[in-house]
Amino acid sequence: MSPLRPLKRILRQIAQLRFLAGQVADAKVLSARLLINQIRSAGLLGSLRDAEFKVFSQFGDDGIIQYLVHRTSIARVEESFIEFGVHDYEESNTRFLLINDNWRGLVMDSGAENMKQVRNSDLYWRHDLTAISTFIDADNIDGLISGAGFGGDIGLLSIDIDGNDYWVWERIQSVSPIIVVAEYNSLFGAEHAVSIPYDPQFRRETAHHSNLYWGCSLAALDFLGRRKGYALVGSNSAGNNAYFVRRDRMSGLAEKSVKEAYVESRYRESRDSSGHLTYLSGADRLRAIRHLPVRFVDRDDSRPIGDILLC
Repeated sequence: MSPLRPLKRILRQIAQLRFLAGQVADAKVLSARLLINQIRSAGLLGSLRDAEFKVFSQFGDDGIIQYLVHRTSIARVEESFIEFGVHDYEESNTRFLLINDNWRGLVMDSGAENMKQVRNSDLYWRHDLTAISTFIDADNIDGLISGAGFGGDIGLLSIDIDGNDYWVWERIQSVSPIIVVAEYNSLFGAEHAVSIPYDPQFRRETAHHSNLYWGCSLAALDFLGRRKGYALVGSNSAGNNAYFVRRDRMSGLAEKSVKEAYVESRYRESRDSSGHLTYLSGADRLRAIRHLPVRFVDRDDSRPIGDILLC
């Protein structure tokens, strides 16, 4: 037997798996188009969660985004997106926009291999996609966006870096997105506008072993959104992504208060000092990080989380 035959067989199997994965993805996209038609024909929805469906997003965000894109009447020249914190881009908020709607896009992630995988995929020649490997902070974000050829009105900005999300969005000026999807840490509650203190080298996995100390509260994002001319229109049912629409493009969408939009997350991703999942839930998650500081973004004040939320 030729020593190459087992290798050739493995390569054929890999090719077959890739083909089947592509067929499954195509079927998911086609099925989702039926849901899109239903959402569009339903008119204004009482809650963004009524629009949820998942194709490539982590939770039901694909459906919410399609609903908001339709409601805000995004023009052809505005059909571009920016998303950062995408890992390998297999699961993301904008992949469906790229494949189904053929939008132009910029994705960024700190993992060099992740972005190399994207650039080596069929997506890269089939679509107008730019993938950049970089560690994002508040000082470099605007230059990265403009340097990639993006500016002015764009359809959507998605922020998910599990850390300095508030501080990074605050510094973006080169683009004016119509829709902003920003991740919030529901452990920080609905009342206080707080974020982790800014650290340009912040990494969630090393900031605290629990993996629970990151990001900002929904109230902090709402505070920043108002300053930038955006209205909070809701959150997904998983309690991790908040949605903002530029005020000049609301098109009948109802602005929500933080209390109305807030959803407490129920996923259990806490870890011990060895990196093993501990499955903490409810207030036990907050107790694990009670000694760590958060900064009020609406005033000059920092305190341990427990002093604010576990009184």
